[in-house]
Amino acid sequence: MSKDYERREILKFGFAASIAPVIGRKGIVKEEVKSKSTIQRENNIFHSACRWCYNKIPLEELADKAKDIGLQSIELLDPEEWEIMLSRGLNCAISNGSPLGITKGFNNPGFHKQLQEDIEPILIKAAEKGIPNVICFSGNTNGLSWEQGLENCAKGLEPLAKLAEKHQVNLVMELLNSKVDHADYQCDNSKWGTALVEKLGSPRFKLLYDIYHMQIMEGDVIATIRKNKDYIAHYHTGGVPGRNEIEENQELNYKAICDAIIGTGYKGFLGQEFIPTREDPFVSLRKAIDICDV
Repeated sequence: MSKDYERREILKFGFAASIAPVIGRKGIVKEEVKSKSTIQRENNIFHSACRWCYNKIPLEELADKAKDIGLQSIELLDPEEWEIMLSRGLNCAISNGSPLGITKGFNNPGFHKQLQEDIEPILIKAAEKGIPNVICFSGNTNGLSWEQGLENCAKGLEPLAKLAEKHQVNLVMELLNSKVDHADYQCDNSKWGTALVEKLGSPRFKLLYDIYHMQIMEGDVIATIRKNKDYIAHYHTGGVPGRNEIEENQELNYKAICDAIIGTGYKGFLGQEFIPTREDPFVSLRKAIDICDV
C-alpha cells in the first residue's frame, strides 16, 4: 500500500495528521488528532470553518491559525485550493461544486448538463484526495411546484449520485432559508430535502443541515436532527439572529445541539459558518470551537 493512499484514507475520515489513542468522554478510547495546537480537543466531532467567512485573510494564514486552535478543516474551497489544506495536514470537509452557485440548481433541467459537467470531475478528484463531501444546490423555484422540483432534481442528480457511490464520496445538498437570506430557494426545509434523498435512494446523496438556516425556517432543531440523522452528511453553524457569533447573545444553545449531533452517532465535521464581529476573528472562532467541542 502506497504512502499516498494511506494519507488519503486518513484524510477521508477527518483525521488531520498522525493519530494516537487517548481517553475521550465516557471513558471511551479515542483517536487524537496531532497538530501544532496545544489545545486538547475532545474529538467527538471534527471542527471546520467556512472559507468565505474569512475572505480577507490569506488562505495559507487562515489554515495555519485554524490548525493552531484545533480545527481539522477549512471548507467550501475550490479544488485548486485543497492542497493548501492537505499539505498542512488539514482537510476540506466539503468542497465547492459548480460555479453556477445557489440560484441555478438541479430543479431546472436547463442546467443539468452544465452542473453534471462541473461536478463530475470534482467528485472524482475528491475521492483521490480524501475530500469527503461535495456541495450542490436545488436552485430557486421560479414558480416550480414542490413535486416538479423534486422530479427535476432527482433526474439531474441521479448520474452524479451513481458516480459518488462508485468513488465513495458524498454529494450533499444544502438546506437554506428562503425567509431572510435566499428568497425563493427550493430546498428550504428538511421535509423537502429528506423527500429528495428518499426519491434518489442513494447512500451517497445526503443533506447539509445548516442549523442557522433551519432555525429560521422551522426551528425544533434538536428533534429534527435526531429524526433525520440518516439523511444528513454535514452540519453548519451560525448565530440566530444575524449569523454572527454562536455565543450567549443569540437564541440557539450550540453546546446542547452538538451533544445531540454526537448522540446520533455522527462521525463527521461541523463547519462554523458565522460572520465574526470581533476585531480579531480568531478569538470568535476559538470560542465557537470551545462551545462545540463537547
